[in-house]
Amino acid sequence: MSDPVNLRVLDREFLVACKPEERAGLVASAEQVDRQLRELRRSHPSATVDRLAVLMALNLTHELNALRQAQTERDARLERSISDLNRRLDALMPGGAPGQAPKLPL
Repeated sequence: MSDPVNLRVLDREFLVACKPEERAGLVASAEQVDRQLRELRRSHPSATVDRLAVLMALNLTHELNALRQAQTERDARLERSISDLNRRLDALMPGGAPGQAPKLPL
C-alpha cells in the first residue's frame, strides 16, 4: 500500500505516493535534490527552475555514468584476479589439468 509523502524542493511542495518502507529514502533523496538545486541556483542566479533541473539531471547522469564505468573496470579487474588465482591453484594441484577442476576423493 502506498502512502502520500509531502516533499519540499526549492520552496515548492510535492505530494508523492510511496510505500512506507521507502519513505525515509524518498525524503532523503528530496533533501539531496533540494540541496543540489540550491547550490546550482547560487552558481547560476539568473537560471530558471527548468534550466536548473536540466543542469542537475545532466550532473547526476554524468556522475552515474562515471560510477558505472568505474564499477565495470573494477569487475573486469576482479574477474582477471579470480582467473589468475584459479590458474595458480590449478598449477598447484597434483594431476590437475589447467582449466579443469581437480577431482577430489569422496
